[in-house]
Amino acid sequence: RAEGRERSGGAGRGRRAGQELAAGERRRPPAQHREQADLERGRDHRAPFGGLGAAARRPDLHGHARRRRGRGGRRHAGGPGRGPARADRQDRLTPARSRFMLLRVPIKHCKNCGTAVVYRVPDDGDTKQRAVCPACHTIHYENPLNVVGTIPVLGDKVLLCKRNIEPRWGKWTLPAGFMELEETTAEGAARETDEEAGANFEIEGLFAVISVVRVGQVHMFYRARLLDDRFDPGHETIEARLFTEDEIPWDEIAFRTVRQALEHYFEDRKRGSFDRVHELSIV
Repeated sequence: RAEGRERSGGAGRGRRAGQELAAGERRRPPAQHREQADLERGRDHRAPFGGLGAAARRPDLHGHARRRRGRGGRRHAGGPGRGPARADRQDRLTPARSRFMLLRVPIKHCKNCGTAVVYRVPDDGDTKQRAVCPACHTIHYENPLNVVGTIPVLGDKVLLCKRNIEPRWGKWTLPAGFMELEETTAEGAARETDEEAGANFEIEGLFAVISVVRVGQVHMFYRARLLDDRFDPGHETIEARLFTEDEIPWDEIAFRTVRQALEHYFEDRKRGSFDRVHELSIV
């Protein structure tokens, strides 16, 4: 499929040899299957276990590959903006493994000694199957990932970012991404806003916590007040643009969590109060 196409550094849009980019055109990253794009970037939900792609095995590769340097600190409350082998075979897992595991790559080897793990209920009173090392008896726990972002607002307009990465290339989203180690949820949300939108802003209160059960994620959105309308989006964003509620491209919103956060934001704005944190679930 890739024959006769050229790529730029592995991230260019496939096109026939000899063609040039039109003026102002951005290169599109290599396309992944569209059906993988259910919720959050870098997650491949199409096939169980052996059929999982590289993006699903390493979701961190798509999360924060770039660190923006030389841009200076962004202004916001809460700190400066800081700018594996094939999955195991399906028959290794017992039927007791939950539906959730169909969307996650199982642990294959012990992180301490490298011995092949077995999935069983530990002997410590636990009630769930875990990856247990038969050699050193280490129990490996698999926990949800945190996704953090903001709802940046200037006057009556909300800032959205047009995605320049798969999944959901070309769709609109709020600036958000996987939380990193050594940062608070607010710091992570601010960093993502800086990286994806290049905005000047102040973080305000936590607005929504959305549990996405089937992919093992928790999405947290903070309200953010934009200080101006100047944006300098990074390579993950084609365009950063302000929208009034009537202008929101609802049919082009990338993820269900983003849609829910926006819908509740506009409802609270009409109500005239942001006095509560919305706790939502997508099963």
